[in-house]
Order: sequence, then C-alpha cells, then structure tokens
Amino acid sequence: MASLGHNVVGIAGDQLRRFVERIERLDGEIHALNADKAEVYSEAKGNGFDTKIIRQVIRLRKIDKAERQEMDAILDLYLEALGMKAPAGDE
Repeated sequence: MASLGHNVVGIAGDQLRRFVERIERLDGEIHALNADKAEVYSEAKGNGFDTKIIRQVIRLRKIDKAERQEMDAILDLYLEALGMKAPAGDE
C-alpha cells in the first residue's frame, strides 16, 4: 500500500500539478485576450459603431453560408407567422 501512496503523491501529484499550472497559465492568457477584445469593442463604440451589431456580425460570420441562409428563411417564416413581417411579395 505504501507504494500506491507514493505513486499518488509522487508521480501522479507531479503530473496533476503540471496540468493545473498549464490550465492556470491558459486562464491568464484568456483573461489577457478578453481584455484586449474588450478594448477593441470599446474603440469601435468610440468610433460610433454599435457593438451589439458587431457581436451579431461576428456570430453570423462563424456560421456556414448555407446554414445561415436556412436560418434566415426559417426566421422569416416565423416572423411572418407572428405577424411581425409582411408576407413575401407584399413588401
């Protein structure tokens, strides 16, 4: 049983410590990147851009074109069904 304790504390403990340190380092990098991103949004806002719309544009750019077209078609259908959009051809 003593060797199991040593293994858990020695080798596994060192390996665990390395994982934790790597994760902490990555968390620090993520924090720095998020601060940089916030600064860019602030700069855009200062230049008169709507940051909500910029975020939406970024989200849309991540979606495949065909998938986005399908989403737009379904959105139009839903809006029309709720009376929030004129039927096609009536615009």
